[in-house]
Amino acid sequence: MSEEFFRNLAAYKAAMSLAKGMLHQGIISESEYAEIDTIMTKKYDLSLDSIFRTIA
Repeated sequence: MSEEFFRNLAAYKAAMSLAKGMLHQGIISESEYAEIDTIMTKKYDLSLDSIFRTIA
């Protein structure tokens, strides 16, 4: 695993952790969470079918 990939993955996981907290607090809906996941996946250059995604 390259260092750049690891940094991107860590940033993606951090962003999705915050989004999951907002989901559990009722601040965002399931569909908004899924939209955030897609945006963060693209932003951090992960494959849309990556095993590291929170939504596959």
